Amino acid sequence: MKTPLFKGSCTALITPLNESGIDYEQLKRNIDYQYEGGTSAIVICGTTGENATQSQEEHDELVRVAVNHTAGRMCVIAGIGSNNTAHALRNAQNAKAVGADGVLMVTPYYNKSTQKGLIEHFLFVADRVEIPMILYNVPSRTGIGISAETYQTLSQHPNINGVKEASADFSLIGKTRALCGDDLFLWSGNDDNTVPMMAMGALGVISVASNLVPPVVAKLCELCLSGDFTAATELYRKYAALFSALFIETNPIPVKTAMRLCGQDSGILRLPLTAMSEEHLSTLQKRLHEVNLL
Repeated sequence: MKTPLFKGSCTALITPLNESGIDYEQLKRNIDYQYEGGTSAIVICGTTGENATQSQEEHDELVRVAVNHTAGRMCVIAGIGSNNTAHALRNAQNAKAVGADGVLMVTPYYNKSTQKGLIEHFLFVADRVEIPMILYNVPSRTGIGISAETYQTLSQHPNINGVKEASADFSLIGKTRALCGDDLFLWSGNDDNTVPMMAMGALGVISVASNLVPPVVAKLCELCLSGDFTAATELYRKYAALFSALFIETNPIPVKTAMRLCGQDSGILRLPLTAMSEEHLSTLQKRLHEVNLL
């Protein structure tokens, strides 16, 4: 019987970049902030962490530093996704070697493989590295989605722990739950889907918003896990407009901007990501004021 990697709130951490590279001391402060805010797990080197523009050396060092500094206080999950299967395997092997608790593997973007290709892509890594894997389905980013039948096949592998579901396709989510049950744990991949997905059996969220407000997202998950969806919905409604504003431009532009506005050192953005437009900045500031963060 499988055990979920975590329950509750998992933060997809931003990477504090500067002109010289990565500010590892600020990364450590960000990890401490997450622990103090009640976060259960962190993802390092995910999309929110700008993994697409990290060198291999930066990727390896980020995972190593995160594991060492977290020191068992939270679950550490390393993003290993790639459209190059061999590269994903290499990153999984590194994550295992430095002591990460699990890996997060996105569908192969741009290649647009078939469902058979997806199965072989994920199994190629899962067969070769004994570490819990969370699949990541985000077709808006990658151009390809995972079917419920593919989930069912993958769920039979002992190293495939669950999925970060960011498709917002509740028919797919319902069918996946029916086909896989507890052979495949489910986590929301969107902050605005957390409450309904947890009502359908998800165990928490892999969150962008929790970079900014970790206690809020942790509390939201706690309420859902306890079955108090009335209180969870009330809390969500308070922050719904902010959660939406954090995706007003491509992630992680808004969340890094919001953190900076609130006095947190989020570092710079790395090209091709650029500063937020003035129009969107005004909207974001308004949403931060509404929940007394500014």
